Amino acid sequence: MTPARTRIAPSPTGYVHIGTMRTALWNLFIARQTGGQYLIRIEDTDRARIVKGSIENLIEVFTPLGLQPDEGPVLVKGKIEYTGEHGPYVQSERLDIYKKYAQQLIDQGDAYYDFATKEQLETIREEKRALKQPMKYDRSQAEFDVAKALARIEAGEVAVIRLKVPEGETVVEDEIMGTVKFNNIEVDDQVLVKSDGFPTYHLAVVVDDHLMKITHMLRGQEWLSSTPKQILLYKMLGWDAPKFAHVPLLLNADGTKLSKRQGDVAVGDYLRRGYLPEALINFVATLGFNPTGDREIYTVEELIEMFDLCKVKRSGAVMNMEKLDWMNNQYIKQLSIEELAKHAEDFVQADASNETVQRALFVERERVNRLDELQEKITSYITEPAYDPSIIIWRKADAADARVQLEGVLALLRDADDTVFGSVENLEKEVKDYIAENELSNGNVLWPLRVSLSGMERSAGPFEYLWVLGKDQGIARIEKALTLIA
Repeated sequence: MTPARTRIAPSPTGYVHIGTMRTALWNLFIARQTGGQYLIRIEDTDRARIVKGSIENLIEVFTPLGLQPDEGPVLVKGKIEYTGEHGPYVQSERLDIYKKYAQQLIDQGDAYYDFATKEQLETIREEKRALKQPMKYDRSQAEFDVAKALARIEAGEVAVIRLKVPEGETVVEDEIMGTVKFNNIEVDDQVLVKSDGFPTYHLAVVVDDHLMKITHMLRGQEWLSSTPKQILLYKMLGWDAPKFAHVPLLLNADGTKLSKRQGDVAVGDYLRRGYLPEALINFVATLGFNPTGDREIYTVEELIEMFDLCKVKRSGAVMNMEKLDWMNNQYIKQLSIEELAKHAEDFVQADASNETVQRALFVERERVNRLDELQEKITSYITEPAYDPSIIIWRKADAADARVQLEGVLALLRDADDTVFGSVENLEKEVKDYIAENELSNGNVLWPLRVSLSGMERSAGPFEYLWVLGKDQGIARIEKALTLIA
């Protein structure tokens, strides 16, 4: 298998979109399964949209997800550095390279200088709209004589360089979408170099992908319509194009394109809310792709081994938050008590190294979908609850019965060996044997016991609370409950 070279090329315009994460994962999978390389290249030619700190944020978000590049930007002691032999990996540092190939296209007659003003372009668009014609530039302000064009620029006129789209048809062989044909009459003479000297995406992406030896170009489905322009550029420059794969859109629950207005789209937001990196990878990587169809949980190694562009669905994939919550819960439940405590450090206002806190986290991991829910869940373990004593009474009993049952269990626990408190199972056996031997009702005993320990009508079971609290604290809470209903 030929080693692949894949890349993502985000713009430094703010947060990392969840769709960017999926594209990065699929690029990583292709590179890893072929023994190739995965790159990150920064596309910063749209200077007006640059947001300071975006590259640092990208690296910080991608690092826990295992998406650090083989080539491209990395953080070293808080500073951005670049690794790899095909740099620069920032487009604004590659302007002389683009200039060279733009000049080649001019010399070949495959591109031209154009002097249309914004006002003239808007007039052309209005005329096209009125006639219901393709929104293609009419070359009315083109200057095909290079010497004349340069003289006009020297005299102070402003020009751009445009692609001269030939007649005919351009065919895109897409790894996901299949064969897509475009009539060149509908393909616009794309601006390749703006009047400020910066290239547009279309020229830069072709030059960069060729020089960086990219073999697979994965990007969002919305870019499919622009692919003919890039294929034409590859042909004009005498280069082989990479394999194209346009991935389906991510959708909101209502089927519309995923947007910030209807929920989180920033990867950092998901991590900050307590979605485990492993769960987020599993969920995002299988949006529009499922390796087997008979299960939902996969390791990263399995995803790398099984990933196949042929199995990617052409239709959009819905961001099902209920599924993400369920999946995250599955991963949380698989954590050891030490691993859970480590993950919880940034989400709880308590000492995660404390044994009581760790046991509380371990018990409540069953009942949370995100790590940011843990603080509320463990509060009743580490803070003595205040509650209405009426909730201690089992609905089929009265206060007198609650007192009798609590006094009986209290006596049992006082006499119990410390080893009984060593596990939830030991405690459950001890109390349930007591209930059976005395022919008592589970509800009459366990309801007041659980509420006395938790202070809540709904909580984990009494045996979990006794195991977390330990003998002394468990007994103290039952004694307090008895005073409340006395």
